[in-house]
Amino acid sequence: MKKIIISIILLAFVITFVLTIKNVNNKKDDSKELTKVKVAEVTHSLFYTPMYIAHSLGYFEDNGLDVEIILTSGVNKILIH
Repeated sequence: MKKIIISIILLAFVITFVLTIKNVNNKKDDSKELTKVKVAEVTHSLFYTPMYIAHSLGYFEDNGLDVEIILTSGVNKILIH
């Protein structure tokens, strides 16, 4: 009798786990709207390599971000009086 009760409880946990995982995966697929983000870099350098790798592999899109990488001027204006 104890084996039957333990088997039923175990089966209930497995079913609950599977349904929870399925529900989480469905929520990820439903949220297709991406948040637009602009990321500015001051120069092309190896410092930004991880960002370009993540962008090319689609990590940002997987996390709901539409990232646009732009190059900005890194030149500071020096005021001379």
